Amino acid sequence: MTRTPRLFLYLALSGISAGSRAQSPAPARPSPPLHRIGLSSLCVTNGEVTESPGGRLMIDTPSSRAVVPGSSSAAAEIRFRYLGPSQGSKPLASGEMRRQIGLKLRAQDSCNLLYAMWHIEPDSRLAVSVKRNPGQSQHAECGARGYVNIKPARSVTMPRIQVNEWHTLRAELQGTQLTVVADGHAVWEGTVGTAIFEFDGPPGFRTDNARCELEYLAGGEGPPVRACRPSPGD
Repeated sequence: MTRTPRLFLYLALSGISAGSRAQSPAPARPSPPLHRIGLSSLCVTNGEVTESPGGRLMIDTPSSRAVVPGSSSAAAEIRFRYLGPSQGSKPLASGEMRRQIGLKLRAQDSCNLLYAMWHIEPDSRLAVSVKRNPGQSQHAECGARGYVNIKPARSVTMPRIQVNEWHTLRAELQGTQLTVVADGHAVWEGTVGTAIFEFDGPPGFRTDNARCELEYLAGGEGPPVRACRPSPGD
């Protein structure tokens, strides 16, 4: 082969390679760094959360709700050990009796937020829902109304949580794309819709009818909370 055809062949292959690189998908953004949140930086709006001598959070009330004021983190993680049913149980606002633990994102108030909840009993699954009630902020106003359960683009079967087992649950929101990771494996991926841009707030966590020992992690921890407003009935 003469030099000129070889030159043309080299340029053609270079063009194909460059075109292939141009069409490659952009790499996913790295996950934001999270750090452990202590009790002094939490606003507990429902139930009771205490702290063990080792700094872990302890819950033994039929329900607990907490957020991290001042944080705008779009990711959060909870590392927990389920210790069995809480002392006393109460049904959800919908009337269903369920044990569960999970994460809150964009938690503007009790009526407008995003949930990623790991059901413990009676079923074992990961449920993602958006609760949206424009113009309402207190549980007494919205109750169990405004929930939209989100169907995933991809999901896997969740393991059943056993007493005294340690588990990890992480949720990360990038735009409208939510990824939920349990025990190091992606278990739920999908879009949660643009309605979430109609409200905004900090991350947090929620438990129902479950006694737990846990560590909670998020980004952008604010100063110690001096006072926060409870949300009766939440």
